[in-house]
Amino acid sequence: RCQRRTRIAILSKQDRALVDNPTVRDGTFLHRKVPMDHWCVTREDLLQFRRLVQHAVLEGRINPTHMDNFSPTDNTIGPSIHTVNTQFIVPVTSAAGGVSWALMLHDQGLPCDLFITHSWQEGAYEFVDKVVHSWPAGAKHAYCCMLSNPQNLDISDMIRSPSDSPFAKSLWSARCMLVV
Repeated sequence: RCQRRTRIAILSKQDRALVDNPTVRDGTFLHRKVPMDHWCVTREDLLQFRRLVQHAVLEGRINPTHMDNFSPTDNTIGPSIHTVNTQFIVPVTSAAGGVSWALMLHDQGLPCDLFITHSWQEGAYEFVDKVVHSWPAGAKHAYCCMLSNPQNLDISDMIRSPSDSPFAKSLWSARCMLVV
């Protein structure tokens, strides 16, 4: 009987500090100050995010639910984006002052050159692996709603006019798009 070997990425001190002791910022202020098309993450940020989610699952910070009965031992698909958002992104970014994941990492913002659209039902590991594998040559900074939009703030004013929304601003700025 073959058994699949699961690799567990080791967390650095910086990884651990990001989750356990985040720098507190004013999320409302930053999301008004930094242009919407600069709420971006890098390829390396996504790899870090995968490591952090994997450890959050192993530590019991992210758990299966009746809506997402993922296997905590699976390292291929992972918990859904919705589950990761609710149980991990929201609590971590709330502790960091209500900023988005992107502005928690890069408080000055990064100019968007890649727009990523995805399903919130997709597994987080599968999502990151697909994006990293498909990352376009020359692309540096990606807008991805789950990480770019402030999950703790009321963004209804930001999306009232679709053409002025963070999605539209970032899509307009991006030279490439990934549909995952």
